[in-house]
Amino acid sequence: MKKILIADALDKESTELLKAVPGFEVVVKTGLDEAGLVQTIPGFNAVVVRSASKITRPVIEASSGLEIIVRAGIGLDNVDAVAAKEKSIQVANTPSATTISVAEHAFGLMLGAVRQHGRANLTMKHHQWEKKTLHGTELYGKTLGLIGAGRIGLALADRAIAFGMSVLAYDVVPIQTKLAVTQVSLDELLAKADVFSLHVPKTKAPILGPAEFAKMKDGVVIVNAARGGVIDEAALLAALQSGKVKAAAIDVFSKEPPEDWTLIDHPNVTASPHIGAQAEEGQKRAGLEVVRILKEALA
Repeated sequence: MKKILIADALDKESTELLKAVPGFEVVVKTGLDEAGLVQTIPGFNAVVVRSASKITRPVIEASSGLEIIVRAGIGLDNVDAVAAKEKSIQVANTPSATTISVAEHAFGLMLGAVRQHGRANLTMKHHQWEKKTLHGTELYGKTLGLIGAGRIGLALADRAIAFGMSVLAYDVVPIQTKLAVTQVSLDELLAKADVFSLHVPKTKAPILGPAEFAKMKDGVVIVNAARGGVIDEAALLAALQSGKVKAAAIDVFSKEPPEDWTLIDHPNVTASPHIGAQAEEGQKRAGLEVVRILKEALA
């Protein structure tokens, strides 16, 4: 019997499919902190997480018989892959399952930012008719600057092109696409783009900081539905206050949930609580991919 711990809520249908696999014992126990995971993990052969649970070195070292850690999502920044490798524990994720979900959310954030949807909704909720103050711009004819052009970045590019935008992209590897995307240096991207969208893994240091904001045009728009920490939040706030950045739409933060709400409170910031992948269809694809991975790994 293989014991599987689902530490973060998985798609319901996928959970039932796992429970129906002969030889699998599935335990759903969510909301565990590190101490709770350390106490719970011994005896489990597999653990499934999304973004909430952190499979840290202490959790991995407390495990016994753990064969695989599966992240139902794109990144692996909440899993200590080095510690897992030291114990010969496989680490897997579902990188393509939520591509459309995140790309659509990023595009929605971008569209909302240039038309001030967030402020419009908030003022209407307060019974204020701010028609004359809510001026926006079109996306049509603007230049989108992608920082990171993997699956999600290119899915966003496809949607932006359909809206009549031109697309420049910076990536550390050659970009493979048939879309009308021009790969450029980061400096050229910073100088030419009107709207920036980040699609990169978590980095040790922010990709956008004071020096990068200084190279941008005045009045740009920033979208981040990638990972918290890839933008220097203090530098972004300063750029918003100076007018260098006209608006920002942010789904991810360096600390989640945030402890300092100053950036989020800025009137030209639209924020969401890390929900880029939270579409039903994307979660279903991720769940089914988790089932496939576990069946293969634990067969």
